[in-house]
Amino acid sequence: MNKHILITGAAGFIGSNVLDYLFLKYPNFSFIALDALTYAGNLGNFSQKIQESTRFRFEYGDVHNSTLVDNLVGQSDIVIHFAAETHVTRSIYDNVKFFETDVLGTQAVANAVYHHKKTVERFLHISTCEVYGSSTTKSMDESHPLNPHSPYAAAKAGADRLVYSYYITYKIPAIIVRPFNIFGPRQHLEKAIPRFITSSILGEPLTVHGKGASKRDYMHVSDIATAIDLIMQAPLEKVVGETFNVGSGSSISISEIARFIAKYMNVPKSQIHFLKDRPGQVSTFACNYDKINKLLGWAPQKDFHKSLVETIGWYKKNQNIWQQQIWLRKVPILLADGTTVYH
Repeated sequence: MNKHILITGAAGFIGSNVLDYLFLKYPNFSFIALDALTYAGNLGNFSQKIQESTRFRFEYGDVHNSTLVDNLVGQSDIVIHFAAETHVTRSIYDNVKFFETDVLGTQAVANAVYHHKKTVERFLHISTCEVYGSSTTKSMDESHPLNPHSPYAAAKAGADRLVYSYYITYKIPAIIVRPFNIFGPRQHLEKAIPRFITSSILGEPLTVHGKGASKRDYMHVSDIATAIDLIMQAPLEKVVGETFNVGSGSSISISEIARFIAKYMNVPKSQIHFLKDRPGQVSTFACNYDKINKLLGWAPQKDFHKSLVETIGWYKKNQNIWQQQIWLRKVPILLADGTTVYH
């Protein structure tokens, strides 16, 4: 069956990787990619094969543009909404953009889905595990309290609950996906794993927040693609109105990741530098993905350390792609004691 898929934020890291997966798997589907091409979006994230295909159309624009968004949603069977500001540290430095894009932008998309709910089959809103804050249990399921610790997390929590409210009030076919930390090829250098990798390549210090004890649940980007695929194909009555965690089910400390990358790339441990901790730091994330596993049979397939080695290989081979991002790796943060540090 032919489907018309709209992906917002499609030129970003996760959006472009999910597009790759769905484009290859579904040769009868057509895709509209909407992106404002901010610093984190790049047309180079689309392969030449996709860009030249009659099944693909790129639309330059912002999710704030309600007229444009409404027009594109009206042409779509399925909407996958990735478009957002996503970097925790940057949200501390420049918080206004996060609420404008993540909350008001999401409202524009949700309004468009409401206007076209007779033709839009389902609306996948991509939220984040950051809405939970620090874990109060060994692992977080979807009923875990929302306790965002940063402006980014608060903006995403607002968008998450806005979408749910539209489902309750307007009966739009919304599904909320809460991915835990994701890594893989083409990820922006502001994120921890590509920052550690590129610092190792460039012979620079690997900078870690605090003591690096904070733990995160990491999965390869291909695993979020398979989860989204299953949600797209599931019977509507199983998924509409539901929230799904997607993660690996285990956590690893930031310092352990830095040490693994340093060891694999023959970087001395002395090159790992510990900074003052980032404000709003979250101590532990671990995903409970039982719900999507029991309902749709999803489970992560990629091994963390093998995938990390593959990702290191990509950054080694593609320095021409990420060199232009080097200046964006660090963001100045003003701490409570009045000092400024670069994270």
